[in-house]
Amino acid sequence: MVQKLKGQKGFTLIELMIVVAIIGILAAIAIPNFLAYQARAKQSEAKTNLGGIYTSEIGYFGEYNDFQSNFNTLGYQVAGTTARYNYDLGGGVTRGAALGICPAVVGIGVTLTATGTPGFTAGATGNIDSDAVCDAWTMNDNKSLVNTVPDV
Repeated sequence: MVQKLKGQKGFTLIELMIVVAIIGILAAIAIPNFLAYQARAKQSEAKTNLGGIYTSEIGYFGEYNDFQSNFNTLGYQVAGTTARYNYDLGGGVTRGAALGICPAVVGIGVTLTATGTPGFTAGATGNIDSDAVCDAWTMNDNKSLVNTVPDV
């Protein structure tokens, strides 16, 4: 009998169930954190493109002493092939092809400050995690980047 038991190899059903339970617990902890990290990584698209819009606006201002509210005149194209955000300068032309429909950011466009100098605020909106809330970002002529509606 002892000889017969020594020759058997493998795991018992209980041992396998314990391993599966441990893997399930680890997955339940890790998956929500992974989804949050993934959403924050998607937000980098908005930050990068708003930085590019800022650079284009500053270059345009250096040449024409004014800011531009139209992407066509500004000559800016959204980077990447699949945009997750829509970008707006308040001139009626948006760039990007964001998934889902998100309202435009309030307070964007070319403006005059209290001292009479021109300024601009660019906006980006997108639904990065397929829920009811749209992520919204703005960047102005002072390079102030603000997440006006967080969706993470």
